[in-house]
Amino acid sequence: MSSIIYSPPAKEEEVCWTEKETLVKEEEEEKDVTIQKQVEGEAVSVKEEEKDVSVKEEEDVTVKDDAVFGVEDEVKEDEDVFGMKDEEGEITVTLEEDEEEKAGELINTSKYRERPDFPFDRRKSPSGKPDPETPKPVTRHHCSLCGRSFTKLGNLKEHEKKHTGEKPFQCSQCGKRFSRTHELILHERTHTGEKPHYCSQCGKSFAQLGNLKKHKRVHSGEKPYPCSHCGKNFRLSEHLKSHERTHTGEKTHTCSQCGNSFSHLGNLKKHKRIHTGEKPYPCSHCGNNFRLLQNLKSHERTHTREKPHNCIQCGKSFSHLGNLNKHKKIHSGEKPYPCSRCGKNFTVSESLKSHERTHTGEKSHNCSQCGKFFPFSDPQST
Repeated sequence: MSSIIYSPPAKEEEVCWTEKETLVKEEEEEKDVTIQKQVEGEAVSVKEEEKDVSVKEEEDVTVKDDAVFGVEDEVKEDEDVFGMKDEEGEITVTLEEDEEEKAGELINTSKYRERPDFPFDRRKSPSGKPDPETPKPVTRHHCSLCGRSFTKLGNLKEHEKKHTGEKPFQCSQCGKRFSRTHELILHERTHTGEKPHYCSQCGKSFAQLGNLKKHKRVHSGEKPYPCSHCGKNFRLSEHLKSHERTHTGEKTHTCSQCGNSFSHLGNLKKHKRIHTGEKPYPCSHCGNNFRLLQNLKSHERTHTREKPHNCIQCGKSFSHLGNLNKHKKIHSGEKPYPCSRCGKNFTVSESLKSHERTHTGEKSHNCSQCGKFFPFSDPQST
């Protein structure tokens, strides 16, 4: 009887231990699921994470302590066999490290978003507005001969033709050559009569835009060019320059044929017609040609009998303004032309010249019938 061994109780103990192991594993799986949910919930916000982490750590410690104490109550003698404390401790440490790393990443990302100099916000100022673009420096092209500068290289090349005398652009109608294309275009309008620029106030048209701008000052009364000597204002810069020469006596325009000098370029051009014999102004009544435009207008009044210039003192009218000015000296008694021989004064220069011939004996007027010479054009004056 003593040799009989009773085995069933051992099997019952094995079954109990198996059930305990199963319970412990299920608790561990539930903890892992809880931990994963906690980790996933951490990405909601950075500020709430720090609070959630502390709360979760406290909850984890409480759950783990309860779980450990439950296991200790059920299996007090076999704590070291399953190693629950060590495993739970390792899990807790791992959780803290993961939470700190993820929380740190979220915090760093928010810092980059707030920094105005982050690569995504480089073009924005600290105020949030885009910085104004810095203007690029303008490259200037300088003329090596006169030092004048241009923003465009093409303008410099056209300017250099003035120094070289190159004139590659020729008018197809008259053959005149020009150094720049726009000069040719403006010249061609003298042939075609094209005047594309109109005054909106009076309807007058101009071939050049610059002339229209000058003309508009007639309506506005603008005179932006003052004389530095007397303060008089002028509508055009060329008028100011001409006026200033009356103060300085400067005569910068010289005739290359006779050496006569003039203060105005226009006067030099008119003078050159004496040498060339050019008379570009024909009379529409008789066909007679004149060198100057004012001479043509004076001549036309001989056909029309027009006398537009009136004396305000006696009412006498004259066809020429110069004749009216001479006439006014009769009323004023002005005699600005003195004789250098006897000191006698005269109202007009023609009278002085005739008088001087009495001193010189010059007889420049001859009779066409007998050939006799006289000092005056009217023989009866002798």
